[in-house]
Amino acid sequence: MFTTPSKLRKAGIVGMNWRNVRMIAQYNPRRLYPQVDDKLKTKLLLAKANLSAPELLGVVKTQGNVRELEEFLADCGPFVIKPANGSGGKGILVIAGRDGGKFVKPSGSGIDIAEVRKHASSIISGLYSLGGRSDVAMIEEMVQFSDAFDGFSFQGVPDIRIIVYKGYPVMAMTRLSTRASDGKANLHQGAVGLGIDIGTGRALKAVQNGRPLTHHPDTGKELATFDVPQWNDFVLQASMCYEITTMGYLGVDLVLDKEKGPQILELNARPGLAIQIANDMGLLPRFEVVDAQDGIERTAAERTVFARQQFVA
Repeated sequence: MFTTPSKLRKAGIVGMNWRNVRMIAQYNPRRLYPQVDDKLKTKLLLAKANLSAPELLGVVKTQGNVRELEEFLADCGPFVIKPANGSGGKGILVIAGRDGGKFVKPSGSGIDIAEVRKHASSIISGLYSLGGRSDVAMIEEMVQFSDAFDGFSFQGVPDIRIIVYKGYPVMAMTRLSTRASDGKANLHQGAVGLGIDIGTGRALKAVQNGRPLTHHPDTGKELATFDVPQWNDFVLQASMCYEITTMGYLGVDLVLDKEKGPQILELNARPGLAIQIANDMGLLPRFEVVDAQDGIERTAAERTVFARQQFVA
C-alpha cells in the first residue's frame, strides 16, 4: 500500500522533520536533556517528586565498587544492573533469583559473581553508554510484574509508552515482544505495537511490521482483550513528569508491579512516531487540541481528566 504526503497531512500524521523541528527543538531545550538521558538523574528527580519507580539499591562508580559487589549483593533480592547513560535497552542485566552461589536470570540460566562483576565493569568503562563515555552502573530492585498481562508477550513483559505534550497525555501504546523480535519490545525487529485508548486504558489497534493483526502471533492471545489496570494512575504519573522535567514533548515508559502498581522505568526526550501506527491515528489533531489550552493553568490531575475526556476513542 502506498500513500502521499497530502494524505498523511490530512490524517494528522506527524513526520520526523515535524517532530525534530516543531516538537523537540521548540519544546525540549538541549540543556534539559541530561535529566532524562542520564537515568540516575532521572531516578533522583522521580524520587524528589515522590513518583513511583523501581527502588535504587546502589550505584557502581569505580572499579573499587566492582570488587565490593559480592558483599553488597549478598542480601539483595531480585535486582537489575543497568547503565545510567545507556540506550535501546543495551547493557541491562536482570537477576531474578539465586541458586546456591549462582545468580539466576529470567531465562533460568545462571551466572557467577565474576560475570556480574565483569558486566558492571563493562558498564562503567562506557561499553553501553552514548558516545562510549565513562558511565556508572545502577542497581535497582527488580519489578515484580503483574500477571494482568500474561500471554500478551513472548518472553518479555509489556511496558506502557505514553506521549505527553505540554503536560497532557495525548497518546499511548504498549510494545509486545514476539519470537521474531527475540523477546525484545522492538517494533523494528518484529514486536507488536498495540494502541491504548487514553480515555479507558483499553486496547485499540494492533500492528506487526506495519500489518494489522488480532491475536498475538506466538501466544494466540486475543489482543482486543488487553486492558490496563489502574489506568488513571498511569496517565497521572505520566502527566506529572512534565512538572519535573519542563519538557513539552516527552515519552514516559511505565510497567505494572503486582504490589506497587505503576512504576516509571524511564523518560525519553525524543520519543518515536510509531505510536501513530499502533493507534491508527495521527498525533497532530491532539497537539492542536492541547495548543488551544495555552494560557489555561491546570494541575497534572486536571490535565489527566481533560485528556481522558478529550481523547477517548
